[in-house]
Amino acid sequence: MTASQNERLTETISRERGRLRNFIRKRVADEEDAEDILQDVFYELVEAYRLMKPIEQVSAWMFRVARNRIIDFFRKKKPVPLSGGTSGGTSGGAQPDADGYEAASLEELLPSPDAGPEAVYARNVLLEELEAAIDELPAEQREVFIAHEIEGRSFKELSAETRISVNTLLSRKHYAVLHLRERLQSIHDELMDPNL
Repeated sequence: MTASQNERLTETISRERGRLRNFIRKRVADEEDAEDILQDVFYELVEAYRLMKPIEQVSAWMFRVARNRIIDFFRKKKPVPLSGGTSGGTSGGAQPDADGYEAASLEELLPSPDAGPEAVYARNVLLEELEAAIDELPAEQREVFIAHEIEGRSFKELSAETRISVNTLLSRKHYAVLHLRERLQSIHDELMDPNL
């Protein structure tokens, strides 16, 4: 990275650290866990700059990443068993990628596990539907989605392993997330409709 990029990153991190920490602490009770999530957000920001990913609204991007990491944190603490072993319950993140896509954020479809019994029920139904929807994906989209979102592997790592370009992997994941979001939206709307 260039000196000017380093300077911009330092300024951004300094400016947003307090707000971001407060945002995370309101959702994560343990201070050490909150700090780990905060550091993950900053790490992803540095990685995005290092990989030359364009981020137009850095502040909004960091809050989306923080929200994604918080969701991941709660999923790890309260795993939902899904059959099959190759698919699971994490969802697409809202992270801008190298093609300028903003991956659809499936986590917005999932109610918080802390929002009471009805939300837990709705969340479990959606996670079961997510598993079924993942199984419907074309193999190459399913593999990228599972490797990145469920196994937590980076696109760079996947690219090195498969010899498929990062942009192709990002595109495959993008289409997978679009399918999953479309597939889950009607179920989500039905579960969340207060008139039912």
